[in-house]
Amino acid sequence: MNRDEMKRYLPHREPMLLVDETDIRGDTAYGRYFVRGDEWFLQGHFPGNPVVPGVVLCEMIGQNCAMLLGDKLIGKATLFTGIKQVKFRKSVRPGDTVELKARIIRQNGPFFVAQGSALLDGQVAAQGEFSFALIAEDEAQAT
Repeated sequence: MNRDEMKRYLPHREPMLLVDETDIRGDTAYGRYFVRGDEWFLQGHFPGNPVVPGVVLCEMIGQNCAMLLGDKLIGKATLFTGIKQVKFRKSVRPGDTVELKARIIRQNGPFFVAQGSALLDGQVAAQGEFSFALIAEDEAQAT
């Protein structure tokens, strides 16, 4: 699924849509983001040595994971409720292709817990456990 197709499900739009493509296979979402180098989050992080911030990697993982919910996402927003045991292992830089992998491990009503990772050439750049809530967009605007 490409960016335009993902917009049917995710409320994110440029410049905050941080997954270029995703493929759902069984209970796992496999996504990709191509770091071009002109992204807003690289401006000033760091001059002469641009590195994708860890929090942006977490957002990429979260957006990729949300795609597992498919049609349940329409008219809804996914909001992080927690991030646990996140580790950063490799720096992500312009020219890199971030491979994203996520699967939901628990659900309780509108609350979900997922394991996710961002990889570079098969090696972990970031990984952790991410919890989020699926709520109506009008409720999300009120919070």
